[in-house]
Amino acid sequence: MEEKLVQRLEAAVSRLEALSAGFRPSASPEDAPDAALDPAIAGFDDLMQKYVGRVSAAAEKIGGKVLEVTKILEEAFSVQKDLLVKVKQSQKPDLTGLAEFLKPLNEVAMKANALTEGRRSDFFNHLKTAADSLAALFWIAYSGKDCGMSLPIAHVEESWQMAEFYNNKVLVEYRNKDPDHVEWAKAMKELYLPGLRDYVKSFYPLGPVWSTTGRTTVAVSTSGQPKAPPPKTPAPPPKTPAPPPPPPASLLSSDTTSSRPKEGMSAVFQEISSGKPVTAGLRRVTADMKTKNRADRTGAVVVSEKEARSSSPSFSKAGPPKLELQMGRKWAVENQIGRKNLVIDDCDPKQSVYVFGCKDSVLQDVVAACEIVNCNGVEVQCQGSAPTISVDNTGGCQLYLSKDALGTSITTAKSSEINVLVPGAGPEGDWGEHALPQQFVHSYKDGHFVTSPVSHSGG
Repeated sequence: MEEKLVQRLEAAVSRLEALSAGFRPSASPEDAPDAALDPAIAGFDDLMQKYVGRVSAAAEKIGGKVLEVTKILEEAFSVQKDLLVKVKQSQKPDLTGLAEFLKPLNEVAMKANALTEGRRSDFFNHLKTAADSLAALFWIAYSGKDCGMSLPIAHVEESWQMAEFYNNKVLVEYRNKDPDHVEWAKAMKELYLPGLRDYVKSFYPLGPVWSTTGRTTVAVSTSGQPKAPPPKTPAPPPKTPAPPPPPPASLLSSDTTSSRPKEGMSAVFQEISSGKPVTAGLRRVTADMKTKNRADRTGAVVVSEKEARSSSPSFSKAGPPKLELQMGRKWAVENQIGRKNLVIDDCDPKQSVYVFGCKDSVLQDVVAACEIVNCNGVEVQCQGSAPTISVDNTGGCQLYLSKDALGTSITTAKSSEINVLVPGAGPEGDWGEHALPQQFVHSYKDGHFVTSPVSHSGG
């Protein structure tokens, strides 16, 4: 009897030792079997299964580059899950540590962005949608009201708005051609709205909740192996030639001393790393690019070096390219060739926008009267209320009107292939495309000419 009792006690002690080993406070994500029991982590698993899974299923049917970028998107969400587990086990890092902590996510975002560079793919709009959307995952960088970021919920919404411009183009292009592409685009939107937005709203409305007793933060590489923590007093980075600034989806840069304009989230994290206050938030045009903050007060928005090298000729025969505010009243956008990222984000409704001599370019965020003259193959996206839009001597112009811009008055003269896209009735409605007439019939009645557009019936 006595021997059996000793054996039972030894067995009980062994079980207790095994259990205590499984709940070590400093356990790594790989050594934490209870991570999946955390409601926030379980909720993220549900998000990936329901929403990421739907995007992946559509991409499998399409294949090619769309599947490739979707797999990178899957990887990005997996990295975010690893970071969420790590947040619960780590103390809140300083600004340098936060930048290091976010590097694994940035590395994946750069992979997605690389697919949009070089020779333009037939699925460029898909690639841009996925690459730009990954900025939403950086809600995890929110560290308080003074960090220069919007609150996590608002950040997810604003980041998706950047990607939705290209997502809408996928919907328009394939709505009558291929339901798989339409399904992919709709699944992409639902992944972020309501998917990621509602997840953040439920678990992290005020940002990540770091551990008060956990270990000092170390970065997690994409391979899952922890990196060494940064030193408490980091040495200044070597002054090597700065690489071209990354597009919006690439959110971190090792160079914090560059004097050129910074773009998108890159500017935010460069400013965070330097310890300076950030006021630009997460807009596509950063504070140092806005007119009121520029020393020369010209309002010019400089395109990145990489964009300048990869685009068509840097200037047209008519003259050098311009994007500047003149006399405080008129934005001049002139001779822009092959520019796909022209943005005016600091436009007063009393100002006007004059677009002249542009070709194969995209201008976003016009919220004032807009005049388009002598252009070819341009797109203008009006997200605010533009009272008037005039198109003169222009061939191939796409006008995207937000709901606030539906009351605009559009005047055309000597122009062809003018298409206006308007949002659908509901939040899930497809964009409607309307071709403005370019042929007219003039008839003399009651002492004056009556002009009416030519209508073509399908044969």
